[in-house]
Amino acid sequence: MEKVVLKATRRNVIGKKVGALRRAGQLPAILYGHHFEPTPITLDLHEATKVLAGLKPSSLVTIELDGTQHAALIREKQRDFIKGTLLHVDFQVVSLTEKIRADVSLEFVGEAPAVRDFNGVLITNLEEVEVSCLPQDLPEKIVVDISGLARVGDAIYVRDLTFPPNVECLEDPDEVVAVITGGAEEEMVEGEEVGLAEPEVIERGKKEEEVEEE
Repeated sequence: MEKVVLKATRRNVIGKKVGALRRAGQLPAILYGHHFEPTPITLDLHEATKVLAGLKPSSLVTIELDGTQHAALIREKQRDFIKGTLLHVDFQVVSLTEKIRADVSLEFVGEAPAVRDFNGVLITNLEEVEVSCLPQDLPEKIVVDISGLARVGDAIYVRDLTFPPNVECLEDPDEVVAVITGGAEEEMVEGEEVGLAEPEVIERGKKEEEVEEE
């Protein structure tokens, strides 16, 4: 992936006053990290929105501030719930010579024969996995091919995933990533049975809590 550079300026305006910056087309953000003092910054809202839209949390970006470039990860993006526009972004400065821990999203591809042939249901247990590697080796995603799930009960485990060289997965190798369960009719019956038992369990739990409080 080509190097992504965002130019930033130091920001003295904080708190509720940042609204004026947004109206002026600026995006408030903060730059922080190990051995790096937290620094409020601003970015061009239009440019930042266009660039960040195509990046995942594990994507490495370069923030250019005061003539110095800092490698950073996108840690949080705050948006306006109504308009969907960016309100604030947190960037974590990282060292290209020190390993980091980060979550990488999973992308499921292919078609599971068990779904097509046996009316199975694909259940995904994980949406991301934690890895350790150098920042420049951090993958944007891990592809999970489900085309090998041929029968109900077939599953993909963390140990089955393929990671790029120099990337260590920190998850339990025996944890289920995806599994094929029975068809819709079977699930409906099981759901009804569970539904009948739940009120009694919940009620009993409440009574026990009330006794403890007394």
